[in-house]
Amino acid sequence: MMRNVILTSIGIVWLFTLAVGIRSLWDYAASEGDAATPPTRWPAGCRIHPAPDRATLVLLAHPHCPCTRATIGELALLMAGAKGKLIAYVAFYKPADVADNWETTDLWNSASEIPDVSVLTDENGVLAASFNAATSGQAVLYDQQGALLFAGGITAGRGHSGDNFGRAAIVSLLNEHAGGQVEGPVFGCPIFDRHSECNEGVKKCAR
Repeated sequence: MMRNVILTSIGIVWLFTLAVGIRSLWDYAASEGDAATPPTRWPAGCRIHPAPDRATLVLLAHPHCPCTRATIGELALLMAGAKGKLIAYVAFYKPADVADNWETTDLWNSASEIPDVSVLTDENGVLAASFNAATSGQAVLYDQQGALLFAGGITAGRGHSGDNFGRAAIVSLLNEHAGGQVEGPVFGCPIFDRHSECNEGVKKCAR
């Protein structure tokens, strides 16, 4: 009898712990990062320029952010469906005091394989700052005249692949040539915070 009580108690505790863990993971995945307030016109002095014949997307990313892996996957789907209506830049943040090639991770390699995507190093986060981006996975979309169309993320949660508001909004803007600006949430780790989960490797590389 006592043995059954003990086993039942252990089972209840285990189920409670499992439920708490699942809830924590869900809350983390659904937690939004700080969204950018990019300039309404393409920033002056930016080292990259909007395409004259199609829309231009800039994705600001941290090369060690685990959440951004899903973002790169969504970018590949977006570019495949754009059919020549879009070019994209993926700018990977690199602090000044880290080792050479610190930013050339598997995320860099994956982004480099996507057609019509140019991958570049964002030294000291200059490009991220130009677009007021603070969260890895922040996307900004501008038209041929350099007017802002969209700002937000292209995933439905941290590290979550699948249909999402950001990707759908960009597809709609490209196909319907709608005016105005669309904003959406962005999910990812802070780009500049060295104490965030995707920045833990910085201190080790900088030693």
